Amino acid sequence: QVMEVKFVLNHMDIVVNARPDEYLAETLRNLGILSVRVGCNESNCGTCTVLINDKPAMSCSVLTAQVEGKKVTTVEDIQEEANKIADYFSDEGADQCGFCLVGFALVVHALTKEYKDPTDEEIRNYLVGNLCRCSGYHAQFLAVKKYLAEVKKHA
Repeated sequence: QVMEVKFVLNHMDIVVNARPDEYLAETLRNLGILSVRVGCNESNCGTCTVLINDKPAMSCSVLTAQVEGKKVTTVEDIQEEANKIADYFSDEGADQCGFCLVGFALVVHALTKEYKDPTDEEIRNYLVGNLCRCSGYHAQFLAVKKYLAEVKKHA
């Protein structure tokens, strides 16, 4: 039994046939969006992060049917910004394997849209759902702070 689900994916109208129990991560991967990775399948790691109506969400725990009529953004839509964020992560040594970077890039993008000048606590709260198994979180935090300072300078 499948249902038709219509949503906007990276500025394109999409219509998919999805099972009622199909998660968005699976749907997106079936559409060829390979940046959406599944690390834990329990909403604990952040590698499957997408933006739904500009808010970070774990696509491994969102049913495809739940995005009916909504806007879904993946890192492919913010590639230039994601590359800049990746450079900051690299400069801080916060990108050892890179598996978590896509999720971090989307979360940082959302953070810049929600806050003009976030506090350290607001930054940490935004990053909390993204795990990095290679390094501690201080390097990621520093990279994000430096990136946000650069964004603010050019705003």
